[in-house]
Amino acid sequence: MIRTGLAVTASLALSACATASAETALDHPEARSFAVTQDPSAQVDAALARAAANDARVLLVMGANWCHDSRALAGWLETPRFKDLIAKEYELVFVNVGMPQTGDGHNLEIAQRFGLDELPGTPNVLVIDGSGSLINTETATSWRNAASRSEDEIYDELARLAS
Repeated sequence: MIRTGLAVTASLALSACATASAETALDHPEARSFAVTQDPSAQVDAALARAAANDARVLLVMGANWCHDSRALAGWLETPRFKDLIAKEYELVFVNVGMPQTGDGHNLEIAQRFGLDELPGTPNVLVIDGSGSLINTETATSWRNAASRSEDEIYDELARLAS
């Protein structure tokens, strides 16, 4: 019975976050930026205050280190091209959300604060203006395929959301 439960849990987790097979060469960088922190809400509040003061937006990435797509997106955000865009336009915050698609989610109240009642998987990308309004309501939860998106596609989307 335990083995069946674990198989179902693993299946659900993988369906919400694509995984790379051992034979697949990575065509993107990876990073493990989703540390468990004491008070992620305080980090979001501080980023909102900086964004308001600097006429910028908050780039809130809600994901998990277990997730291939979350690691891929975090990896792209660490490259010089993305770092330059982020430095000019955003305040970046990573929040660990665990496995929301299996009922083992963490920090989900942060997403709810910005109008997202549920996170169907990982990662999620919330772009928030300095007044606390979610800019990308339609696409915030559509990043579960981040590892299969091209560098240019991700960059262009974030550049568009910055303006």
